[in-house]
Amino acid sequence: MGFQQHGNSELGLSAIALGSKNEYKRMHSDLPEGDDDVLLQEARRNSTRKYVIACATFASLNNVLLGYDVGVMSGAVIFIKEDLKISEVKEEFLIGILSVISLLGSLGGGRTSDIIGRKWTMAVAAVIFQMGSLIMTLAPSFSILMVGRFLAGVGIGFGGLIAPIYIAEISPNTTRGFLTTFPEIFINLGILLGYVSNYAFSGFSAHINWRIMLAVGILPSVFIGFALFIIPESPRWLVMQNRIEEARSVLLKTNESDREVEERLAEIQQAAGLVNGEHYEEKPVWYELLFPSPSLRRMMITGIGIQCFQQISGIDATVYYSPEIFKAAGIEDNAKLLAATVAVGVTKTVFILVAIVLIDKKGRRPLLFVSTIGMTICLFSIGVSLSLFPKGSFVIALAIVLVCGNVAFFSVGLGPVCWVLTSEIFPLRVRAQASSLGAVGNRVCSGFVAMSFLSVSRAITVGGAFFVFAAISSLAIMFVYVLVPETKGKSLEQIELMFKNEHMRQGSEIELGDVEVQQLVQDKTVLTD
Repeated sequence: MGFQQHGNSELGLSAIALGSKNEYKRMHSDLPEGDDDVLLQEARRNSTRKYVIACATFASLNNVLLGYDVGVMSGAVIFIKEDLKISEVKEEFLIGILSVISLLGSLGGGRTSDIIGRKWTMAVAAVIFQMGSLIMTLAPSFSILMVGRFLAGVGIGFGGLIAPIYIAEISPNTTRGFLTTFPEIFINLGILLGYVSNYAFSGFSAHINWRIMLAVGILPSVFIGFALFIIPESPRWLVMQNRIEEARSVLLKTNESDREVEERLAEIQQAAGLVNGEHYEEKPVWYELLFPSPSLRRMMITGIGIQCFQQISGIDATVYYSPEIFKAAGIEDNAKLLAATVAVGVTKTVFILVAIVLIDKKGRRPLLFVSTIGMTICLFSIGVSLSLFPKGSFVIALAIVLVCGNVAFFSVGLGPVCWVLTSEIFPLRVRAQASSLGAVGNRVCSGFVAMSFLSVSRAITVGGAFFVFAAISSLAIMFVYVLVPETKGKSLEQIELMFKNEHMRQGSEIELGDVEVQQLVQDKTVLTD
């Protein structure tokens, strides 16, 4: 470091320091004086990037719990049936009820996060889920097991909703898509860990092994507790509480320049209805959602629609019931069934990395098109292979490849992009509660699929069920083409403006110039005007 000289009278150490600095530059660098600023800016950029990634990682830990539960239950239910002597109907109910109950958490999570903040809502989610996991682990009967399942579902509803919203609200525009895929990454990691746990503990007795499998899911709570002391509150929630200086402090840690911080803060204040410290009275959020303006209605159709298509295209049937699919193809041994599910988990986890790399480079729409088209082909092919060919090694190999292909295409697009979109398209004032409606649609569809798959499979065969999923997936392609806009590289406030101007949504991508950004900042009307 050098010292600045203030006048001719400042000699001595100041002069020596300046001389030393100049001599250092002559000996070691021919770069201009401004190079120090460049280095400082680069250092801040690297520090900001690491900090935001750490926040996104810690915020996504709850999603490991969701993924682990999905993965572990697919195998644990085999031994629960044997130990607790439950029927096939109870098996469907046990698996599917988690998704149905989680909609209660989703409905309550949006309002709760508006009251106590995004950060502490994630804490509540972790505590409730861990209580449920502990009860399930110790359950002596099916009834007690369902009590634990109920609590776990509420916790999953809270955590699954809030993590993407929190990450979207703290992320810079250029990396928001990449960072908002983190919850889906951790869900996939949890599913893989659940499959591995099934395989690892399957050798114990049926009375013990499924309890160990469920107990392992309690461990991530230690890391979640630690994370709460690391991550900040969402700056957008802080602005909603009129805690402007705290919001600025968070933005200084998550943005690369002071100028960008002030621009983002001005946009957030405008979107929240805060101008010059005054809070404009608005209609209640529930009223706006029940009687939405045209632009908010378009947002809700897009957000809730993509959430529903994510589930009714059959991903939970593929993940929860992959042992049933492989059994229909010809695998009989339980150990081999669970080993095949590990391959599904590895594939699902690996291909989410493709989405991470491409979501902010290629955009949301291209990944959704690749995903839905690929899923449609794989789902249809699963139906063909299970319906037209006899059981045997060929069908087993084909079923494993196609199931892995389906989850791979899901992980590339529809899995992560669904949550990215719903966390970024809604305006700040209604974001949490509007997103909760999307999560409710997601959980209802998930529960419907999980609780009906075995019954439908018995009625029209497993292959026939996958023909239905293929038809639904083909409709998802059209939905994306007509109703899903490109949001890559835009601030959350710019996306709001994009929906307000319907003609700007036509086409695959719309660029907003500086004039339009200024218009957003200066415009004192809100979305519902």
